[in-house]
Amino acid sequence: MLRSLTIAIDFDGTIVENKYPKIGKPLLFAFETLKKFQEEGHRIILWTYRYGDKLDEAVAFCKSKGIEFYAVNKSYPEENFDNIISRKILADIYIDDRNIGGMVGWGEIYQKLSTKKTPKIKVKKKKPGLFDRLKSKL
Repeated sequence: MLRSLTIAIDFDGTIVENKYPKIGKPLLFAFETLKKFQEEGHRIILWTYRYGDKLDEAVAFCKSKGIEFYAVNKSYPEENFDNIISRKILADIYIDDRNIGGMVGWGEIYQKLSTKKTPKIKVKKKKPGLFDRLKSKL
């Protein structure tokens, strides 16, 4: 099993459609994937441009969908922002719609990061048929 990850996730355009300052519709499988990650023991950080009331609305929206974040716009819950240090969030993985190549689907994200391994299916090799045997003699 893989170790648990700290995953920093953007909100607008990543969890929901980008309708800033409004909250867009949830992207397909976004909340289902986030719930699975939390069930697997990963720490989810909301990492967004939003602040103040708009940030509170985003956090409340996610909570209404069953997601509570490990931290919001900080690396860990106890962190106090200090202007003399970098504002970058400390995480193992960053998921954002502004990645090079754009936002991949949440199904693909889950497949890449999930600690659950899908079972391998053994495929039996078929015995050569008449056509295969004749073809090999040519």
